[in-house]
Amino acid sequence: MAWIKTVPFEEATGKLRKLYDRVTGPGGNVDNIMMMHSLRPHSMEGHMALYKNVLHHTGNQIPKWFLEVLGVWVSSLNDCAYCVEHHFAGLQRLLRDEEKGLAIRSAIEERTPEKAPLDAAQKCALAYARKLTEAPASLHEEDVKALRAAGYDDGEILEINQVTAYFSYANRTVLGLGCSTKGDVLGLSPNNSENPDDWGHK
Repeated sequence: MAWIKTVPFEEATGKLRKLYDRVTGPGGNVDNIMMMHSLRPHSMEGHMALYKNVLHHTGNQIPKWFLEVLGVWVSSLNDCAYCVEHHFAGLQRLLRDEEKGLAIRSAIEERTPEKAPLDAAQKCALAYARKLTEAPASLHEEDVKALRAAGYDDGEILEINQVTAYFSYANRTVLGLGCSTKGDVLGLSPNNSENPDDWGHK
């Protein structure tokens, strides 16, 4: 499951057990990406707080399914199959349109987001996310102005930026520690957006 030691759910004690209890899914399942942090529970706590607030907070204005599209796109650009599979499953659950979801994934895998069944503003967001992922130092104010011209307000631009940045962080956690999907239940997420302290995966 990983290249470093991790603590299984049934062996966790103290703060780690309390955190595991907060992030569990069905049957006491803890996503492997969270278990990567088990030797340093404080970093798991930081990761979950960032994840919950960036992707699953009621204050976001961009539809959650499209934030998941951004996550799948960034993860694909970073060749992080773990995050692609988890978040594509979540995307399909939220989108409730299997055909559209598969068409989006096909465009992502082909690195041709312009072919995805998305609107012009969404494609503009994908272009920004690609540049931020692949060549962050090449960004200029004009890139943000392009998002604004596409119809996003500055708060929504911040959402796009933060989701893109979060997924690069998550991808590097996974890829740098050899995290696999073995034993994971794909597509679960902390869906109680009304409560930022509810990290339970359903």
